[in-house]
Amino acid sequence: MTNSRLAVVTTLALVAFAANSLLCRWALAHTSIDAASFTTLRLASGAAMLVLLMHLRGASPIREGQWRSGFALFVYAAGFSFAYLHLGAATGALLLFGAVQATMILLGLLRGERFRVLQWDGMVIAAMGLLVLLLPGATAPSLLGAGLMLAAGIAWGLYSFWGRSADDAAAATAGNFLRALPFALVMSVLMLGSADIDAPGALLAMASGALASGLGYVLWYAVLPHLASLRAAALQLVVPPLAALGGVLLLNESMSARLVFASVAVLGGMALVLRGKMAALAAPAR
Repeated sequence: MTNSRLAVVTTLALVAFAANSLLCRWALAHTSIDAASFTTLRLASGAAMLVLLMHLRGASPIREGQWRSGFALFVYAAGFSFAYLHLGAATGALLLFGAVQATMILLGLLRGERFRVLQWDGMVIAAMGLLVLLLPGATAPSLLGAGLMLAAGIAWGLYSFWGRSADDAAAATAGNFLRALPFALVMSVLMLGSADIDAPGALLAMASGALASGLGYVLWYAVLPHLASLRAAALQLVVPPLAALGGVLLLNESMSARLVFASVAVLGGMALVLRGKMAALAAPAR
């Protein structure tokens, strides 16, 4: 893959990830679709897109993936949708990113990874940023929404951690989407009394599933082999700012001083963690 093509595909993938927050918030705030139906339509359309793409490759997604990963994917998608009933796009994206990264870092530490001082400093700064965001006040986000998004982030962190050893990440993702769908269908049946689906909301849910999720993941997995793992992690730092910019431009959301400060702290802290990892890799063996 040429450098110019790599840059284009990487940018499209990152924009797709940010678009998930915008599409979900747009649908739940400006159409009548309910969160459970949005989740089910998102997972169903994502599964359909991924199965189609894997079929074109000659892969069999039903043989890939794991049920525990499928359940984690469902918890992420459901928590994500219900959280956006109460949160703006920028706040939700920041909380999700912070929870995902914290989960993966904690799992790494539990498996024996060791941090340098710079990395611990970064973690403390990021944690302070999230704490400032969640402190009570006029511009504080809903605690219910924040809790749901943090749960979604933890589920996605587990999903990502479990999927690191997959031989074919795209096929495994397709298999996991298929396994997540039954959980979503059960949820929709249980919440059938509050179901409400309109055409605009359904289209946004399917765009989130088929394009921002399904196609976005395939694009990301296409560029991952060409990116160092730390560089890939660093690139994901741009997703919350992209979601924030989209929220301001497309959804008329405002950026409070609290959110700006928290964003700088969380993203800056995570950047220090990644820089510490790079320094550790560059250090000569002893």
